[in-house]
Amino acid sequence: MLDTSRRTAFDEQHQMFRESVRKFFETEAKPHLDRWEEEGLVEQAFWLKAGEAGLLCPTVPEEYGGLGLDFRFNAVVAEEMAYAMVPAGFTLQSDIIVDYLLNYGSEEQKQKYLPRMVTGELITAIAMTEPGAGSDLQGVRTTARKDGDGYVINGSKTYITNGQTADLIIVVAKTNPDEGAKGISLLLVESSAQGFARGRNLDKIGLHGGDTSELFFNDVRVGADALLGQEGHGFYYLMGQLSQERLSIAVSAQAASQKALDLALEYAKERQAFGKPIFAMQTMRHNLAEMAAKVQVGWAHLDWCLQRHVAHELTPVEASAAKLFHTDLQWEMCDRALQVHGGAGYMNEFPIARLWRDSRVTRIFGGTNEVMKEVISRGI
Repeated sequence: MLDTSRRTAFDEQHQMFRESVRKFFETEAKPHLDRWEEEGLVEQAFWLKAGEAGLLCPTVPEEYGGLGLDFRFNAVVAEEMAYAMVPAGFTLQSDIIVDYLLNYGSEEQKQKYLPRMVTGELITAIAMTEPGAGSDLQGVRTTARKDGDGYVINGSKTYITNGQTADLIIVVAKTNPDEGAKGISLLLVESSAQGFARGRNLDKIGLHGGDTSELFFNDVRVGADALLGQEGHGFYYLMGQLSQERLSIAVSAQAASQKALDLALEYAKERQAFGKPIFAMQTMRHNLAEMAAKVQVGWAHLDWCLQRHVAHELTPVEASAAKLFHTDLQWEMCDRALQVHGGAGYMNEFPIARLWRDSRVTRIFGGTNEVMKEVISRGI
């Protein structure tokens, strides 16, 4: 399990919460990990249990059914999920989508959706990426044409996390295609809307237990009350939320790095070669020592980021640097840990194989790491 005894970002309340989160994943998730991997999604019943246990959307204020806690409680959930290798899309809902509604939603929208997001009755997704538009959000082609007192949405999205299970989708669309970034708006579309359709659950390299889908919008009509915030402000809303999204990715990546190191250490001390554990070999010990040093630095940096974020001091450049550093670290640790396992690491029955597969995408989503370098370079 994660050793948090020397962490600097958390207090006693966070530690008590962590113990309940850890127990929840041990009892409610661990028995189902293989089944979720095979079935390609996590059923809503698990979301409902998580909501009942207080794991969903901790920052939602009490007036909307939440606990009104700080982002560090979100981080506790994200760390424990990543370490336990739980594939549910909780962090998307709690760390990303909640803040769109809190910061830009109308009072009616908040009252309608937030309480059910907290309980797990409502699963959410955000539809940004298209076949021809990924990190460059200004290139989206989905349109939302003004029609009477509402909008008609047409277009398609792909690589959408929670796409198969989402009840509510924030759709990034152009309400004025001639205005570039100023023509982008965000609209709330419920999965029951006529003209909305889900495509296949995409066949991915990793994260098999998390559903990722194509979504289609064919003359989907929504009312004016589906507009999130102001028309034409969507691009700026998206940019404003990126820091927390990238920090959230960094949190999970760091916990996965620790998991990889722990799996490597455990295997090296048990695996026998030439009559002794492979940990007895100097090259192996030094390899693991180097890994441990890098993970140690990662935890110190992550705590620094979390403390700055809850103090509203973490800058977009710092958040991008965190995403870059921790996801690169995750890939390195997972790859080196798999190498420690030798041929066994290539077998799917060993957890490191799944952890290695799942780690590859974190350098892509939330903005590719190449884009992170561009963001950072502009701020130095």
